[in-house]
Amino acid sequence: MTVPARSSDDPVVEYLRIGLAFDRLEEGFVDAYTGDPALRADVQNATRPDPADLAARARGLLSRLPDGLPADRAEFVGSHVRALECSARKFAGEDVGFVDEVRAYFDVDIAPADPATYRQAHADLAEALGVPGATGDALRDEYQRYRRAEEIPAQLTEPLIAAFASSLRDVVRAEFPIPASEVVDFDVVSDKPWSGFNYYLGDYRSTVAVNTDLPQHLSGLPGLIAHEAYPGHHTEHCRKEQRLVGTGQLEHQIFLVNTPQCLMAEGLADHALAAAMSSTWQEWAAEIYADFGLRFDAEKARAVSAATAGLLTVRQDAALLLHDTHADADTVAAFLQQWLLVNPDRARQQLRFLTSPLWRAYISTYVEGYQLLGLWLDDAPGARLARFGRLLDEPLTPAVLRTELSI
Repeated sequence: MTVPARSSDDPVVEYLRIGLAFDRLEEGFVDAYTGDPALRADVQNATRPDPADLAARARGLLSRLPDGLPADRAEFVGSHVRALECSARKFAGEDVGFVDEVRAYFDVDIAPADPATYRQAHADLAEALGVPGATGDALRDEYQRYRRAEEIPAQLTEPLIAAFASSLRDVVRAEFPIPASEVVDFDVVSDKPWSGFNYYLGDYRSTVAVNTDLPQHLSGLPGLIAHEAYPGHHTEHCRKEQRLVGTGQLEHQIFLVNTPQCLMAEGLADHALAAAMSSTWQEWAAEIYADFGLRFDAEKARAVSAATAGLLTVRQDAALLLHDTHADADTVAAFLQQWLLVNPDRARQQLRFLTSPLWRAYISTYVEGYQLLGLWLDDAPGARLARFGRLLDEPLTPAVLRTELSI
């Protein structure tokens, strides 16, 4: 749905222009844009922006707000412009501390977790795997055996993606209606720093890329499809295009990396599978796998998932180790191997994401987003599904959720 931009002195148009300009500094910074193509062409055809000038423009826009916008829209735009101002300063070469960078981008404060949490998670995992008391190499070896047994044969990856997407789509259309014209095309790719990625194209269409550099696993593939498509990123984009952009809130025509909307979107997407299929989704998945001749131990998978939930913050701690205390790559890779019990290849793949100039802070969207949105969803007993619908439909921000939680 392309809605022409309004006059150039409109604060939302200036926000769109500033956001689009970042793709001139780092391709991929604009994750999605569904607005007026003439506006994008104008930005693309202009002189490459100077980052310091972009930072100044962002500060100028902040000083103008609300500039006629309702309070909720001004809060949304302002939180994103503050994130862009920090990105511009970094592009200009300013040294911004990693914790301050994350705070500016995502409006959350981060700190290292207590290693005791990880030791307890390992103890719980040993119980789930049937080797109580196992630690260190013994636990790693048992976990790696479990993971190898969970690898999906390469030739079944694409048909399983189609099967899970079809089943989840039916649930979404019943619970969170989306336009009948919506479509997701799945594309199997390689040589990427992420496991999956949603490219929203506008007009209710997405391409979802699934990375096969490392094997897909029985316990992970359903969540990946829910995260990227139904009722995750694709569903959110469709609902917001229809309900927000369609009612004139043009700030939602753009989706920018390293802004609060990323934390909200990743938190939403990580809760998507439980929202669609409940916390007992493993039995549903086992039925689909059985159709392909694969055995999926739902009960064991649920126990392992509950145990490894205690390791959620490991990758954020690795980012802090790398960018805040400036440990070398080998030390960080060893940290990932120690606590996540992964092999060296998986640790290096995770490290690749943490060292990407564009994505280095992004891990906090999954950690802090999952935790904050989980608290907010759980704060409404009996209405969790309705609250998930609000995440799909409303322009919520971390600050709004904290206000509703009184924290």
